Amino acid sequence: QVQLVESGGGLVQAGGSLRLSCAASVRSSSTFNTYTAGWFRQAPGKEREFVAAISWSGGSTYYADSVKGRFTISRDNAKNTVYLQMNSLKPEDTAVYYCAARTYFSSSLHLHNPHEYNSWGQGTQVTVSS
Repeated sequence: QVQLVESGGGLVQAGGSLRLSCAASVRSSSTFNTYTAGWFRQAPGKEREFVAAISWSGGSTYYADSVKGRFTISRDNAKNTVYLQMNSLKPEDTAVYYCAARTYFSSSLHLHNPHEYNSWGQGTQVTVSS
């Protein structure tokens, strides 16, 4: 397993930007760069929903339709960190954002499914005011 720690959440006005970071505690970068990673969010009273995912190399990225064109997922394997750049934020983006990692090998591309991931961070709150 790997420990994931999110940071970068906060309060921002609509139209603003935030960058979330997810730092992974792993034995070596050569381990982290085999993991698929994703971001999910959960608003009060709602189910956890997929936001974005990135392949182990960073060569493939996937987004929920609701954030496409506004959010960008990236990773720096040398730093064992995954990022989520969020621009043009809307009040409906308000949620707790969770970082997730799939640490086992799988060819599945159902990366929107939270059950694909076996490691989760504790979450970071993002609040967008109107």
